[in-house]
Amino acid sequence: MKKIHIVILLTLFLSLFTNVILAQQCDGITIESLTNPGPFAIETLTEADGIRNGPDYLGATIYYPTNGTSPFPSIAIIPGFTGLPSSVQEWGPFYASHGIVTIIIGTNSLVDFPEARALALLDALETIRQENTRTSSPLEGALNLNQLAVSGHSMGGGGAQRAAVLDNTIAGVVALCPWLPNPQLNHQSPVVIFSGENDTVAPPLQHADIHYDATPNTTDKLLFEIANGNHSVANNPNGGGGSIGKIALSWIKLYVEENDCYCSLLTDDLLVNPPAASKVEQDFECELLSLNNQELAIELYPNPTSNFINIVNKADMVLEGVKIYDMNGKFVSEVLITNSNTLNIDLSGLSSGIYMLHAYNDQLNIIKKVIKK
Repeated sequence: MKKIHIVILLTLFLSLFTNVILAQQCDGITIESLTNPGPFAIETLTEADGIRNGPDYLGATIYYPTNGTSPFPSIAIIPGFTGLPSSVQEWGPFYASHGIVTIIIGTNSLVDFPEARALALLDALETIRQENTRTSSPLEGALNLNQLAVSGHSMGGGGAQRAAVLDNTIAGVVALCPWLPNPQLNHQSPVVIFSGENDTVAPPLQHADIHYDATPNTTDKLLFEIANGNHSVANNPNGGGGSIGKIALSWIKLYVEENDCYCSLLTDDLLVNPPAASKVEQDFECELLSLNNQELAIELYPNPTSNFINIVNKADMVLEGVKIYDMNGKFVSEVLITNSNTLNIDLSGLSSGIYMLHAYNDQLNIIKKVIKK
C-alpha cells in the first residue's frame, strides 16, 4: 500500500507549524530494496589506478557504481585503533552497490588517535574531490561534492564526529561503535551512532551515549544500540541481523543524497520496535513524502501544548483516525476521526515527552513528533 509520510521535530520554541510539501515519487524504495548487495555493479580504484596518495592517511580503495545515475554522493570510512582497512571493507561494496561512492582508507599509524583520524577522513574527502576532476578517472564529473559524508569504527567513529566539527560542509556522519572520551561535538552534520550493548572496548555508557548527548539538539541525530552486540558489531552492514546496513544506508540516502523517500523507512519501519535494538534514541526531522505528484498542505498547532493539538488537512483527504506512540514505538492511544479537515486531539492525559502521531486512511500515514511541556 502506498503511503504519504511526515516526520517533523518541533522545538520547544515553536508555536505554529505550517508545511507545504511537493510530491515525490518513491515507488521501489522499500525495506526490501535495502539489499546487500544493492542493484548496481561496482568497480574499485587504488593508487595503482592513479588516485591521489593523501599525506594524512595510508592507502585507499575507492568503490564506485558502474551503472548508476550520477552525480553520486560519497562517503569516507576509516578503521579503529590498530585496525586495518580490511576490518571495515565490507561497507565499500555495500554502499557503492547502492550508488554511494566509498573511499576506505588506512592510517599513517595503527595507533593514531581520533583527532588524527578526523584529519585522515578530511584528507580522504580531498581525494574524492580530486577524482571528480582527474581526467583519466571513471569518476570525472560524476560526483556531487556537496554530498560528502564520513564514517569510522571505534576511534575512527570518534574521528568521524570530530571531522564534522572541523569541516561544516560534511553532510552526514555514521559512527560505528565510536570511541572518544570527553567529546566536543558541536556540529550540524546529521549523525547516526551505532553501539553494541555488550561492547567492553567502547562501553556505550562511556562513549556512544555520551556522544549522542554531546551532539547538539539542533543536529539531527540517532542512537541505535544493538542487543548483545560487541565492539565489532557495526564493522559491516550485516550487523544486527542486517539492520545496521539498512539504517546507515537510509540515513545517508536521506541526509546526504537528500532523498526524502527514505524518511518513512526509518520512522515507519526500521525504528519502530526494532528487534535488533536494546536501545534507540532519536532526535531528528525529515520531510513529508507524497506520491503520484500530489500536493499536500498540513498545519499543526499549537506546539508545544499541554492539552489539545490541532491538525488541519488542506488536501481534503478522508482520515479515519490517529494512533499515538511514544518514542520507543509503544502504542499509547487511538483517536477516531469524525471531521477529517480539522483534527482536534486531546493530549492532556499524556505525560510530558515526545510522541509520534500516525494519522491514517488507505492512502495517508502522517507521523508527527510532538513535544509537550
